[in-house]
Amino acid sequence: MAQINFGGTVENVVTREEFPLEKALETLKDETIAVIGYGVQGPGQSLNMRDNGFNVIVGQREGKTYDKAVADGWVPGETLFGIEEALEKGTIICFLLSDAAQIELWPTVKAALKPGKSLYFSHGFGVTYKEKTGIVPPADVDVFLVAPKGSGTSLRRLFVEGKGLNSSFAIYQDASGNAREKCIAMGIGVGSGYLFETDFYKEVTSDLTGERGTLMGAIQGIFAAQYEVLRANGHSPSEAFNETVEELTQSLMPLVAENGMDWMYANCSTTAQRGALDWWKPFRDATKPVFEQLYNSVKSQEQAEISITRNSQPDYREKLEVELAELRESEMWQAGAAVRNLRPERS
Repeated sequence: MAQINFGGTVENVVTREEFPLEKALETLKDETIAVIGYGVQGPGQSLNMRDNGFNVIVGQREGKTYDKAVADGWVPGETLFGIEEALEKGTIICFLLSDAAQIELWPTVKAALKPGKSLYFSHGFGVTYKEKTGIVPPADVDVFLVAPKGSGTSLRRLFVEGKGLNSSFAIYQDASGNAREKCIAMGIGVGSGYLFETDFYKEVTSDLTGERGTLMGAIQGIFAAQYEVLRANGHSPSEAFNETVEELTQSLMPLVAENGMDWMYANCSTTAQRGALDWWKPFRDATKPVFEQLYNSVKSQEQAEISITRNSQPDYREKLEVELAELRESEMWQAGAAVRNLRPERS
């Protein structure tokens, strides 16, 4: 493993150079990788592994998602099966359903986990909160995870572009003595840029915090707050959206991704630099208590309880659509749709 200095802390990471694709293929040459679920992570991970030359099959019940898998080139009876048949054929079971769906299907999955098989996750939720989910793997199977730091859509898109998302990996149970090698090989197979080690608890705790924080929840809240202030002071929707979202996502975040926040500051006007340097600490101080409250809510398992309870309700999809519609139909994101249509690449 390569030793990398992360801001003064030396960590071990796995790179493609030290664990190349050829080694990953050799490690898993006798495995049949069964991807259960073709929703969020399933398509990206399965297609990347297929393109990389691994022996992959998909397990999915018939319906709209099954039809999507067929459209993506999975062949019924050859590489696409019902869930039970895929579980029987697979030696590495990639359990990529939603957390709520994993709870429902767990008895079926558990029954298929014969000694020597491996159970793969991309989220530590089910195992970490086993008292709530009932997901307790048998002692005679390997259990590990690879968690790409992004959506399945991004994982696939970057893979096709010859890039890769960073991923965390963790070993929960090493029954064979080879769980670590298999886990890393899977991480390379799904298209990870590099892999950093964690454990199931830390993965789910950081992930739930991030999703509710800067990755999704907090960023939408900050967008909405600034947009509403600008609109209340007479700025047009197009101006408010451009100054709140479009400039950030299209101009500034690519600079941050390229060389960091300081480099982005250095490539803005001196007026912008001065304002950003003066105001970032007040924003940190204002929001840090909220992040502490959020982290404590994750740590206490309150957020897990909320997710399991709400996402398991029969009318969950209907209620979810109402909440998503509130975002989609808000003036800010309606303005955003108009702004996106005006980008030069759309014309």
